Amino acid sequence: MSMNEFDEIRPYEAGEMKQAFNDLLNDRQFSMILKGFAPWLPKTVRNGFLKLLFIGIKTPLDFQKRFMKPIVNWIIRKHSDGCTFDDALLPADKSLRYTFLSNHRDIVLDSAFLDVKLVEAGYPTTVEIGIGDNLLIYPWIKRLVRMNKAFTVRRGLTAHEMMRSSQLMSRYIHYAVTQKKENIWIAQREGRAKDSSDHTQDAVLKMLAMGGDLSELNICPLTISYEFDPCDYLKAQEFQQKRDNPAFKKSRQDDLDNMKTGIFGYKGRVHYHCGTPINQWLGELDGLPRNEFFQQLSQRIDQEIHAGYRLYPCNYIALDQLEGTSAYADHYTAKDVERFEKYLAGQLAKISIPDKDEAFLRERMLTMYANPVRNYLKAKT
Repeated sequence: MSMNEFDEIRPYEAGEMKQAFNDLLNDRQFSMILKGFAPWLPKTVRNGFLKLLFIGIKTPLDFQKRFMKPIVNWIIRKHSDGCTFDDALLPADKSLRYTFLSNHRDIVLDSAFLDVKLVEAGYPTTVEIGIGDNLLIYPWIKRLVRMNKAFTVRRGLTAHEMMRSSQLMSRYIHYAVTQKKENIWIAQREGRAKDSSDHTQDAVLKMLAMGGDLSELNICPLTISYEFDPCDYLKAQEFQQKRDNPAFKKSRQDDLDNMKTGIFGYKGRVHYHCGTPINQWLGELDGLPRNEFFQQLSQRIDQEIHAGYRLYPCNYIALDQLEGTSAYADHYTAKDVERFEKYLAGQLAKISIPDKDEAFLRERMLTMYANPVRNYLKAKT
């Protein structure tokens, strides 16, 4: 398998980082963004300072540790109440590489928080991630994510192109894990679950299997739990827009707005839970017909992910309010209810669309917070 085969989708390699960094500094749009952070500094001074910081950086991992880790830690401090990481179910051997298959809460931060937590926990490397080319709308974005260990996932293809693209991506993921000795992060489905009911798409697992034996990917189900989802009101808004106009489609600007809100919005507490790697039970599915094999595999992975949720008072409050009961009242206090009501009111107030349906929007947001409890309870029975 030749590395050249993956040139159109892979992250930058060590020998390409310096040129990529210089190209980034010379990009006009990127320069405008940097100017926003320090408008009083001349461009030559800003670029000179960044070039000094870049000295000694040879690999994307170096770049992440020098530039991205401080930024991600700042986001955790400024826009959350902390991020915790539980890898108790993983083998003690930290030299093993994993394909982390996870539920999807944030376009940018799902993998970024994981990177920081892996480094803090003593793992030798971070994760490579797939990013849809629909988000790479400017050359500087594509350049920056490739410096940050991202490979490109092509969107909007014909059926034939999609098959070729999926095969190439699968071969690359197998190559990255087995030859480059990298970890991979991949979402369990294309796009986020708007109602926070997380379920693995068989198609994702079939794609992973195209490039070789699934066992060599060492797939680890990963659960990401947010106390508060900064994009909850945007998701609720999209539910109403699609209800009122079935042909509604988000624009590229909508995608960027979601990214910005997800990064800089308040998240409350965040928790990452590593489930049991599937290699410990994958053999139990041997002999099943192909479609049934992937259905069973999806269900088992879902059970791992759902059982790994960390639930917060707001999750139980939302379920009780939807069902008109107080069945889970022992999981929250009157103060928790007051806090959640204030939060919901603030988020709903951000929605500005024609014929705003408050009752519908509230129900959609409550459902987002209730579904993790529903799935957790099923997984535990």
